[in-house]
Amino acid sequence: MKIRNLFKYCLLFIICITITSCFEIIEEIDLKSDGTGTMTYTFNLSQSKSKLASIMLLDSINGYKVPSRADIQKGLEDVVSELKKAEGITNIRKTADYDNFVFSVKCDFNKMENINKITNQVSNNQKNKTVISSYFFDDTKGAFKRKYVYSADVKKEYSKLKTENKKVFDDASYTVIYRFDKEVNSQNNPQAKVSKSKKAVMQRVSALDVINGKGNFSTQIQLKK
Repeated sequence: MKIRNLFKYCLLFIICITITSCFEIIEEIDLKSDGTGTMTYTFNLSQSKSKLASIMLLDSINGYKVPSRADIQKGLEDVVSELKKAEGITNIRKTADYDNFVFSVKCDFNKMENINKITNQVSNNQKNKTVISSYFFDDTKGAFKRKYVYSADVKKEYSKLKTENKKVFDDASYTVIYRFDKEVNSQNNPQAKVSKSKKAVMQRVSALDVINGKGNFSTQIQLKK
C-alpha cells in the first residue's frame, strides 16, 4: 500500500530544514454505536509553513530533492487509489492545503475490522511485519479497544538519520482522537484524557516518545449504555 509514499514526501519537507521544526500527525476515529464510522489521517506542517514555502521554490536542499506539488498530489492519489480497493471502505476523500501545508486523507468504514485489514496490508508490504495497531469494537457492549505494539524498527530508522535531521522530531507529536455518539463511561490509558462533553478521548504523544517506545496507544474505552 502506498500510504507510506505520502508520508515520505511530507517527511522530506521537514528533513530539508536543519533547525528544529514542528509537525503533527493526527489520527481521528469517529465511531457510531452501530460500529460504522470515519477515520482521518492528517499531516500538519503549518507551524513551518513559511520555511516550507521558501523551500518549495528550490530543487534540492541539504542533499535532498525537494518534492513538488505534483509529488505530494501523486502520494495522495496513490492512497485514495489503494483505499478504493479495500473491503468496507467508502467515501474516500483527500485534502491538500499548500498555503498552510496541511494534508489529509479521510474514509468511512463499515466496521473496525475493515481498518485492521488495511493495517495488515501496510505491514505485509513492508520489511517490518509487526502490526502496530489493531482496533476492536463490540457494539452490543459499547466497548472500544485499541491494541498497540511498539516496533523497535522505528527507533532503528531514526538512528540512521544525521544529527541535524533528528532535530525535526524534537517538537513533533502524534495525536489520536476518538469520538463517539455516546458518553464515555471509562478509559484506561493514563496518557489520554476524556473531553468535557464526555464523548471524545484524546491522547497526544511526542514523536520522540513514540520513537523510543514511551508512548503507549493501547486503550480500552467503555461507553455508557
